[in-house]
Amino acid sequence: MSVYRDESPATWLDHLKAALLYPLPHHAISRITHWAVRVETPWFKNLLIKTFIRVFKVDMSEALEEDPTAYPTFNAFFTRALKPEARPMPDDPDAILSPADGTISQMGPIEGDTIFQAKAHDFTTAELLGGDEALAEEFRDGWFATIYLSPRDYHRVHMPMSGTLRKMIHVPGRLFSVAPFTVRTVPKLFARNERVACIFDTEHGPMAVVLVGAINVGSIETVWAGEVTPPAGNHVTLTDGKHRPLHLPRAAELGRFNMGSTVVVLTANQLPASDTATAQPIRMAHHIGTFSNSHG
Repeated sequence: MSVYRDESPATWLDHLKAALLYPLPHHAISRITHWAVRVETPWFKNLLIKTFIRVFKVDMSEALEEDPTAYPTFNAFFTRALKPEARPMPDDPDAILSPADGTISQMGPIEGDTIFQAKAHDFTTAELLGGDEALAEEFRDGWFATIYLSPRDYHRVHMPMSGTLRKMIHVPGRLFSVAPFTVRTVPKLFARNERVACIFDTEHGPMAVVLVGAINVGSIETVWAGEVTPPAGNHVTLTDGKHRPLHLPRAAELGRFNMGSTVVVLTANQLPASDTATAQPIRMAHHIGTFSNSHG
């Protein structure tokens, strides 16, 4: 089965950088960013876009709109569409696709109800899914993949396999950075940050695609609900998909990050079988596993 574990130990510099994040007003900073990246003033948004392209070496030849100045705001550029041929799908119809551009930071079995985050750090499926123990039980001894999106990556999130939306769970929380140094140092990071868990029913059982927010990522969107965050309040919000059934085919757009973050994919106990796991950068639609006929 697909397995990759990065057990690199945290360094003193990792701990120092993470310590500086704790006292910051994460949501206030993210609200300012939310405003700034939507400014339409041409000189301002063009300066932001061109500086970003230069610093992060963004490949605009893949973009549906290659002209940086054509985007009305920085956010429109950041969530830009790609040319249809930019992310070809594998021929295998049973292949599980990477939902996003990025890097696989961890991938492998869910050990009971425990998901590996980094050396000395893990969290449970229930914690990730907003405390829903019954839902978490569906993923017991299943499989997970954690994909980190860097600033230069394409920031739309797509379906790893075809599925019908069952429900969406918005879980409020902190907005720590999700860079590798915080993954190695902040306990239960992905179960502490604000996140949107999208639960689908598929031919291989339940699947969760969890969009995890981060500092400057105060806004997550889905194709069926629009902008989900940032709402007011501190309570888990559940949206039932049964009243408006939505089926999304494999590789269809699911949502997007307005600034970068992490996606965690969970599947049930039908275990993907593949040896293609890698810590190298991957692209959306990259083959990250193939379902076998076994059931755990």
